[in-house]
Amino acid sequence: MKKILVIQGGGRAKGNTARLIQHFVMGAEESGHSVEAISLVTNEVKGCLGCNACRYGKPCIQKDAFNGMVPKIKAADCIVFASPLYFWTLSARIKAFIERFYCIAEEDPNPPLGRYEKYPVKDCALLMTSADDFFWTFEQAVSYYQFALVNYIGFQDRGMVLAGGCGDTNGKPQIDKTTHLQEAYEFGKHIYSDV
Repeated sequence: MKKILVIQGGGRAKGNTARLIQHFVMGAEESGHSVEAISLVTNEVKGCLGCNACRYGKPCIQKDAFNGMVPKIKAADCIVFASPLYFWTLSARIKAFIERFYCIAEEDPNPPLGRYEKYPVKDCALLMTSADDFFWTFEQAVSYYQFALVNYIGFQDRGMVLAGGCGDTNGKPQIDKTTHLQEAYEFGKHIYSDV
């Protein structure tokens, strides 16, 4: 069975994204996977400073929650990035978390595909919620996920649940009025069924 680390970039403890995560976790745990969810609201991760003090094998100099997460990132088979849609892309919390992967990169004298370094080999997945549900609602977010995590860092995509139409952002979460919670449960349950 697999170790799955879910990184929650949403701000509401009982919001649509939190509910989507709960159902994903239920499905994954029912299939025997070990799952840990970490909220970036209660575990602050600041953006990369670009100072290069962490190059190669050194921890980041910033005093926040990221260095404590590094062993969990390295131990995980799959990292699930969960975010509400903010300004047509992933939340700033998730982006800051991804930027800090810079300090877990290793030197690679022969980098593939124009990368400067190599990253741990991981699987990844994306869970997202939004009020809107247009055909283009998640395009920018999916593009960022694909380019940053799959194409550049080199993670293997295990799939995504893009939960649009979850209610007005000023109101109460309405994801329970959609089919997305069941979708997330099934996704968690079958994320490794092809292995």
